[in-house]
Amino acid sequence: MQNHTTIDSPPPPSIHIARVDSPIGRIELTSDGTSITSLAIERDGHLPHDGQPEASTAVIDTAIAQLSEYFAGSRREFDVPVTLGGTDFQRSVWRELTDIPFGEVASYGEIGMATGRPTAGRAVGGAVGANPVPIIIPCHRVLASNGRITGYSGGNGIPTKEWLLDHEGIEHR
Repeated sequence: MQNHTTIDSPPPPSIHIARVDSPIGRIELTSDGTSITSLAIERDGHLPHDGQPEASTAVIDTAIAQLSEYFAGSRREFDVPVTLGGTDFQRSVWRELTDIPFGEVASYGEIGMATGRPTAGRAVGGAVGANPVPIIIPCHRVLASNGRITGYSGGNGIPTKEWLLDHEGIEHR
């Protein structure tokens, strides 16, 4: 006699997705239903969850409204709940990023000092680049100590970061 019992993996966690147009390309937000879990900026016409249907939630709707205000120039800080994975070190770097005010910058070295790792410039850069919620957690406000842009992992890279810095009136090289 053959056993017809099937054993399935647990269902994936519920994910809410919404996409919105912006001056830097389409933006995709994901949420666990209570907080924002990621923000992706379109790269080469693609977003991470393209092909999956949109299913917004109140927190995504709030984030979209705040992003629209940011791009319109009437919002300087965000106040939506965000849940981030990552290592303890990454989360410490991301907390420091949230303290950089609109229109101001910090260097990778300053972030390292603030997290208690003054010689961890490369690790700080890696954590900044791994930020899963750019713009809302303003990783674009981190520059080299000489004001140079050293890279950007969101959207189309450096041109996207230049747009964000210019939007905030931040001088850069």
